[in-house]
Amino acid sequence: MRYKESILSRLFDVANYTFIVVMMIVMIYPLINVLSISLSTPSAIVAGKVGWLPKGFNLEGYKYLFEDGEIFRAYRNTILYAGVGTFITLALTSLAAYTLAIREFVLRKFATVYWAVTMFIGGGLIPTFLVIKNLGMMNTFWVMVIPGAIGAFTVFVFRTFFQELPVELRESAYMDGANDFVIWYKVTLPLSKALLATFALFTIVGHWNSWFNALLYLKDSDLHPLQMYLRRIVVEENLGSGYTDGEIQALLASNRMNPKNLQMAAVMVAMAPILFIYPFIQRYFVKGVMIGSIKG
Repeated sequence: MRYKESILSRLFDVANYTFIVVMMIVMIYPLINVLSISLSTPSAIVAGKVGWLPKGFNLEGYKYLFEDGEIFRAYRNTILYAGVGTFITLALTSLAAYTLAIREFVLRKFATVYWAVTMFIGGGLIPTFLVIKNLGMMNTFWVMVIPGAIGAFTVFVFRTFFQELPVELRESAYMDGANDFVIWYKVTLPLSKALLATFALFTIVGHWNSWFNALLYLKDSDLHPLQMYLRRIVVEENLGSGYTDGEIQALLASNRMNPKNLQMAAVMVAMAPILFIYPFIQRYFVKGVMIGSIKG
């Protein structure tokens, strides 16, 4: 039997599709405009003629970025921060959650309240800065991966997921002589691959977009992540300080490159890995949201 749609249902579908198309255009246009500006000639950018398509063809911004080489160091730092930081976050979070999931744990209620309090009361920026300074973590690799590695909300999501696992698995492992660390490593984690994969992706994206900690705690530019490099390229000119690099000044003086060429090229290069990877991992993001909303 064929279902016959009513006129109101069809109107709703048309309105729904129209809204989705409009939203898609609103979100895609800035990305395409950034790409077009990065490829356009300086005169077209100054005249404000660049919209959906590039005006002319100019790769000077991309040439400078790849010949400069600093962007590759920033890429390396960001990949290291994301890799090591994600491993530390998942290890500490799953350990804390496993402890809270054990009903026989004597301090379970106290620890749960302690974690919950941290969700509403934070130390603040200045106390956090002083703690990190007194710990000797200033201007080190670890300042980018240790502070904020574990959060109460994520711990509670992990704990809820671990509590759904059959208790009999842990009891049988105990009978076989395993301790809690072995059970966590060989029983709980292998059964939580979807959860670990989802939050690994969230953590990687967080590290990829992170720049504020680097601004506060890293003075050595060799340790700066990609977003700090991007910030320097994009913000330096807008703040009126101008570019201090002689090669950039020569390109600007000869009118071979507009500051927007360089800025938009840097934005595209920084976004490229996420743009290529995200379509393949989007389903894990959706799954992660569902885990947090139903069981969190």
